[in-house]
Amino acid sequence: MEQPRMILNPVPLTAVTIDDAFWAPRQRVNRERTIPWIYRQCKETGRIDAFRLDWRPGREPVPHIFWDSDVAKWIEAASYALATAPDPALAALVEEVVSLIARAQQPDGYVNVYFTVVEPGRRWTNLRDAHELYCAGHLIEAAVAHAQATGRRTFLDVACRYADLIARTFGRGPGQKRGYPGHPEIELALVKLYRYTGERRYLDLSFYFVDERGRAPHYFDQERQARGETVSIFGPAFTRMYTHEYNQSHRPVREQDRPVGHAVRAMYLYSAMADLAGEVGDHGLAAACQRLWKHLVDRLLYVTGGIGAGRHNEGFTADFDLPNETAYCETCASIGLVFWAHRLLQLSGDRSYADVMERALYNGTISGVSLDGERFFYVNPLASRGDHHRQPWFDCACCPPNIARLIASLGGYIYGQGADEVAVHLYVQSEARLRIGSQTVTVRQETGYPWDGRVRLTLGLAEPAEFTLKLRVPGWCPRARLAVRGEEVPLELERGYARLRRTWRDGDVVELELEMPIERIYADPRVGADSGRVALQRGPIVYCLEQVDNGPDLAALRLPREARLVPRFEPDLLGGVVTLVGDALRCVVDEDGLYRTHPPRLAPAPLRAVPYCVWDNRSPGEMLVWIAEAAAV
Repeated sequence: MEQPRMILNPVPLTAVTIDDAFWAPRQRVNRERTIPWIYRQCKETGRIDAFRLDWRPGREPVPHIFWDSDVAKWIEAASYALATAPDPALAALVEEVVSLIARAQQPDGYVNVYFTVVEPGRRWTNLRDAHELYCAGHLIEAAVAHAQATGRRTFLDVACRYADLIARTFGRGPGQKRGYPGHPEIELALVKLYRYTGERRYLDLSFYFVDERGRAPHYFDQERQARGETVSIFGPAFTRMYTHEYNQSHRPVREQDRPVGHAVRAMYLYSAMADLAGEVGDHGLAAACQRLWKHLVDRLLYVTGGIGAGRHNEGFTADFDLPNETAYCETCASIGLVFWAHRLLQLSGDRSYADVMERALYNGTISGVSLDGERFFYVNPLASRGDHHRQPWFDCACCPPNIARLIASLGGYIYGQGADEVAVHLYVQSEARLRIGSQTVTVRQETGYPWDGRVRLTLGLAEPAEFTLKLRVPGWCPRARLAVRGEEVPLELERGYARLRRTWRDGDVVELELEMPIERIYADPRVGADSGRVALQRGPIVYCLEQVDNGPDLAALRLPREARLVPRFEPDLLGGVVTLVGDALRCVVDEDGLYRTHPPRLAPAPLRAVPYCVWDNRSPGEMLVWIAEAAAV
């Protein structure tokens, strides 16, 4: 990353139409089932009506400190959906909620239900725990999405007034608070607000929050002493657990070199750091991002794109501590990883970031929502004894609207564009409309990905134009073939992308064939949980075993090292997926007691693996990603 300024810009989701067999059905379910479901839950639990500000002491439910963020993420998800698929009924609901929030804004610009009606005298007194700035960040993100979708400023003006109040309140000037959020989020939201409005003060405020973090004297310690706090609002357990590492405030961010603490907070903070590095060419922030990224992918990343092994802190633990059954892997954390990877990709144009983004997108994020769109995982383990299932809602409901906004905004992750180049990051059947020079260029992508590695791109141009087309050759792909206008051409890779520079004409066709073998994945030997085990992957898809296909006691299965596995497309299974089938071995249970002096007898057993992202959508039962491997037989 020699030059930390952005070299690629995402092609907006409004310029991309997705119509493939994998993502289009998920976007349809998200639009027709998930977004309405989340609205109903927010309505029934009181989250939306809390903005009426009519709560009184003694009433139930009491508005919670982060309810505002759930509603804001719903507006953001709905706005993305409306930007690509107009829906008058949904649009009316969004406007109704936006009007409610606008009426809840205080005369000075403040917007927060809890600190307006529950503890009105305690604004900004607990930045560490109370999520005020986190909620403000999600409100800002939602307002920008709403403005992009509708072209109206009704919600944006609310967000700008609130951001201006925050800018007056926090900073290094006379009478300002030297605080920053306990839960990062507003930092990246302010960059979005700056990019949409062009108002530099929002970028400056983001820089302040990022650079003030972790400085001495420590603000959270001073704040806690001023409150006279002995026990956190989250209870004694949190008080005992809390360290400055938990919210990444242990050191100034430019000095940090390994991800620590709460995984979602880390991803949102690092995403903002990458944004700021790209906006002004900040080498210090870019270098910190590189150090943190390398440590994460080399020592802390699950094969599914999940992050954050620890339940006690919803976050990172020791290096190579990647347990399977007790893995936390919060859905929001994988979503945050997608955000961060996408931003680093824009800074570098390097395949390695796109590979991780793809791993998380196809595995650790969408596992968080059921195929019917109305049940959700908060936690995404890599093994289950049959007692872990998606739920219709959560008291802490950050994950459902988060996965909804990610799926609705997928179009913005597929393509990137530089001054005179177009990059294809993800292979999703779609059409993108770009501006190159003075003309519109369309890129039509046809593919059966992720089940098939063949990709066909057709270019549409009014006049011939010279520019560079870059196609990612994924790191998992052992061999690829490329053809232009029917003639095979050599692969010229630049940072993992096949680079084609030429004068393009209307109707030009580029064909890329990615070899997609079934791969056995082995973990670093320091990952004790996976010792002697193997995971299965084909293309970007990580597989797992489920009890419904393989019987109970999945731990008793052994996959011989030389066993042949074959892919099989099953159109009527789980929405149409490729399964992996083959012959395995099963340990035979005998009656010799709990322990014995001889190894178990092995008997042949069929094996069927399904994509991890769709597990727990059929009969409940055990699940396993890392399979015990047997020596060749």
